[in-house]
Amino acid sequence: MSIVFYYGSGSPYAWRVWLALEYKRLAYEMKAISFSAGDMHKPEFLKLNPRHKVPVLVDDGFALYESSAIVEYIEDKYPKSGNGALFPQAPAERASARRLILEVDNYLRTAVDPMLRQIFFKPEAEWDAQVITGSREEFLAELQHFEGQVRGEYLLDKLSAADFGLYPMLALALRLEKKKTDLGLRAAVGPKLSAWMKRIEALPYFQKTWPPHWK
Repeated sequence: MSIVFYYGSGSPYAWRVWLALEYKRLAYEMKAISFSAGDMHKPEFLKLNPRHKVPVLVDDGFALYESSAIVEYIEDKYPKSGNGALFPQAPAERASARRLILEVDNYLRTAVDPMLRQIFFKPEAEWDAQVITGSREEFLAELQHFEGQVRGEYLLDKLSAADFGLYPMLALALRLEKKKTDLGLRAAVGPKLSAWMKRIEALPYFQKTWPPHWK
């Protein structure tokens, strides 16, 4: 088996790569990286990614990090594998897929991150209500934006890497309600995004990729 996939459970960036690997029906070996055990700072991992983050893909000895680059590499290396292309062929549509992924990384994640840091990484007694409120408002604005990006069944005319970029980040944000039940995030997801999320969840390989520690 030539592909080794290093991932962290619950990482939205690792999840998008996992979905891409499954979509392409590629054979791969998974290696779980423990955040709590400091695996990303161990010398053997730093040789693969000096930025000590997941995911990392190693294919026939070639190590690559940064999730967007990995997904594009998978498409370029294995264009005819699995269920088809991860990116549209037409230049404008291909650029639209890349733009959506950048919007997830540069805007949606930026909106969610302050809530994540407060709710997931601090004791409840130390939560900053103002930070959470501001982050929530920014996230709700992003929800409205992406509600308008759903064309039909998917973000673009067909299932693509853009869908695999957005779903994990939304799922991570909605998981915040397990620790703070009054956030009202899921209730704010619009009808088009809600239907889109159900379509992603109905993909035959989706459950295989659900973060192990979320089960």
